[in-house]
Amino acid sequence: VQLQAFGGGLVQAGGSRRLSCVISNSFIMLDDLGWYRQAPGKQREMVARITRGTGTTYADSVLGRFTISKDVAHDSVHLQMDRLKPEDTAVYYCRARLRTYVYWGQGTELTVSS
Repeated sequence: VQLQAFGGGLVQAGGSRRLSCVISNSFIMLDDLGWYRQAPGKQREMVARITRGTGTTYADSVLGRFTISKDVAHDSVHLQMDRLKPEDTAVYYCRARLRTYVYWGQGTELTVSS
C-alpha cells in the first residue's frame, strides 16, 4: 500500500484548504484511513479518521471545522479544512491501516498565516 498526499501550502487564517491522499492497492480492504499532523516541536497527533464503514472521528481541536471523506471511485481520502487557524500549521500525513499493518504517506506541509 502506497499513499501520496498533496494539497498543502500557505493559507491565511480563516481560509480553507483541501488535502487529498491517493492510495494505491487494496483501497476497499483498508480498515481505516486517517489524517495526522505534526507541528514543529510537537508529537504527531490524529486529526481525523474514517473507517471502512464511513464512521468518523475528529480531534477536539478540529471538530466542526474539518471534514474527512473518502472517494472510493478514485481510491482517495480527503480532508476539507475550513476556518483555519495559525495553530493548524503542521505537516499533514495520511495514514492507512490494514489489519495490523499501518502505512504512512510522505506528508504535505500546511502553513496558516495570521
